[in-house]
Amino acid sequence: MQTILGAGGAIGSELAKALGQQYTQKIRLVSRNPKKVNPTDELFAADLSNPADVDAAVAGSEVVYVTIGFEYKLSVWREKWPAFLRLVIDACAKHNAKLVFFDNVYMYAKEEIPHMTEESKMNPPSEKGKVRKQLVDMIFEAVKAGKLKALIARSADFYGPGIGTSMLQETIFKNLQKDKAAQWIGGVNFRHSATYTPDAARATALLGNTPDAYDQVWHLPTYPDAPTGREWTALFAKEMNKKAKVSAIPKFMLKILGWFIPILGEVYEMTYQYDQPYFFDSSKFMKRFPDFQTTGYAEGVKEIVDRG
Repeated sequence: MQTILGAGGAIGSELAKALGQQYTQKIRLVSRNPKKVNPTDELFAADLSNPADVDAAVAGSEVVYVTIGFEYKLSVWREKWPAFLRLVIDACAKHNAKLVFFDNVYMYAKEEIPHMTEESKMNPPSEKGKVRKQLVDMIFEAVKAGKLKALIARSADFYGPGIGTSMLQETIFKNLQKDKAAQWIGGVNFRHSATYTPDAARATALLGNTPDAYDQVWHLPTYPDAPTGREWTALFAKEMNKKAKVSAIPKFMLKILGWFIPILGEVYEMTYQYDQPYFFDSSKFMKRFPDFQTTGYAEGVKEIVDRG
């Protein structure tokens, strides 16, 4: 049994598909209103803030994947994330289940952003990053104490078909759809890596089913030739047959725009990731799994546009 806590989100559905295609027919999908991805999926409706529900969801699982996404709001993250992860760690330890935690790069120090690796220093400059570092510390404290087998599958900013939580798609794709200029936070000439969600899901499933991948951090496979903000716009514009117009959003404007587009207000403290190069190095994964095929940026953008 392999269980996904937070099934149905940007990663959860693709992960269920990948697990079902290659690894197991025993997949438990856990969320408030789970829906089948594979015919044999077990649906488990749960309130993941409830200790009894988390314990019951984990019971009987060999591997537990955390792909849940709480509202992108600092106050919510502070309240929800540590409490939820404590329940998951305790339940995994109790039921002898391995934990695969889907993570982002917010805990890295500002100076690490131009070239991030699994060894990059954790010294988050943002409040959301401090929450993410707390979660990483919780996991590895349990690992070091011998209570838990776990791995962290870390993604860059992600993009992919059918998702509504990608900054790239919010600021470029959706604006071009409306015949508006694309928008970019910070400098449009800085390169910016992005992880394609189907690749991230396939790789997370692979890691979860690889015994020697545990008790360490993995950067999920991300195409290495990262485009700039201007080049991202050109990729989308070409596929959409639109003019490749892009304007930079000054940092001070994010707070104003946040009144109308809340996610932009929450991004304000993360602008350090956009005012310098942002390169996500996944060479560790590619050396361990050299046959894994990573989707190029042009191909990924084409798939997003084709699927609307």
